[in-house]
Amino acid sequence: MRQLSTRGSKPLFSSSRWRTSRSVRIWIAIGLAIIGAVLVWTALARPPTSGSAVGGAPSTGSAPSTSPDAPKPSLDRPTAQPHQSDVRDKITGLVLPESDPVKLSIPKIGVQSKLVKLGLDGNGEMETPAPPVAGWFTRGATPGALGPAVIAGHVTWNRPAVFYRLGSMRRGDQVTVTREDRKVAVFTVSRVARFSKSRFPTRAVYGPIDHAGLRLITCDGTYDAARRAYPDNLVVFARLVAVREPGN
Repeated sequence: MRQLSTRGSKPLFSSSRWRTSRSVRIWIAIGLAIIGAVLVWTALARPPTSGSAVGGAPSTGSAPSTSPDAPKPSLDRPTAQPHQSDVRDKITGLVLPESDPVKLSIPKIGVQSKLVKLGLDGNGEMETPAPPVAGWFTRGATPGALGPAVIAGHVTWNRPAVFYRLGSMRRGDQVTVTREDRKVAVFTVSRVARFSKSRFPTRAVYGPIDHAGLRLITCDGTYDAARRAYPDNLVVFARLVAVREPGN
């Protein structure tokens, strides 16, 4: 039988080619190892994102509260809330415990109104009461308690509304609020002021105070029929001066 000659033929796997292939694989492996180490180091060195704590758990830090100096486009729709914790050790004058208000009386302008509760609407702004009645903003203090209690009402609504004559209030006039605990908080007006809605003094109205205060708020100025709005706000500032029992 004739034998096949292997002279001049190349083996399927030569030793030189195998050595070259193995060297390439080694260098590839080294390169991959270096890249992996760099990626791991980068991940460890990166600071955690603002919404996470160490370990990836959600942060428990509370969101910052609305600044009392935030711009206020309209008095009737406030978003600021008073923060009284800074003045609790500096209280001046008479202060009552918390109790929701139920009735407002302003003899000077003939107002006798039940008080409805005003929360926040879907836009995070204060709700407005029906025109015939006034409303107490539940995010503030209760009348007689420490802080500014806020009561809002319309000035007109196709006809004179509950606070139509609020602009005739003067320093020294009296305002009373009957509360659920049957105490009648008596306030004396200290200031009456008009503010442009574009420059409303949010801190002065809603910010912390060292006494039991009251703010009566409505719209003011010349009515703009095209915009169907008033340009200003009227604010009556008052302070708690006495407490009575019903009928006294």
